[in-house]
Amino acid sequence: MKTAANLAIGIVAIIHIYILVLEMFLWESVTGRRAFGFSKDFAAATRVLAANQGLYNGFLAAGLIWGLGSGNDDVQQFFLGCVLVAGLYGAMTANAKILWVQAVPALIALLLVGLA
Repeated sequence: MKTAANLAIGIVAIIHIYILVLEMFLWESVTGRRAFGFSKDFAAATRVLAANQGLYNGFLAAGLIWGLGSGNDDVQQFFLGCVLVAGLYGAMTANAKILWVQAVPALIALLLVGLA
């Protein structure tokens, strides 16, 4: 069960690294605009805000990687809980798709950590 939990945490961390890259470096590119469904003008006007969001997603990924490296369940649960709350809030306020991309994987990983 611990292997499944670690795999799930790794997947959530990779998702957040990918989000970091999209928000910090690809926001105004075709790839970034397509991922979020934004126009070129909107992406240009919000690039600094997006980079800030990307940085926070990077912190979440760093915490998850720290939890994996340390094997500390408390650290893993804390950062998965942060991802879950961020995903729920994002789904309620920004885009319902965030529930499936961010919150559900975090919930699955959190449950697996609890069972391990």
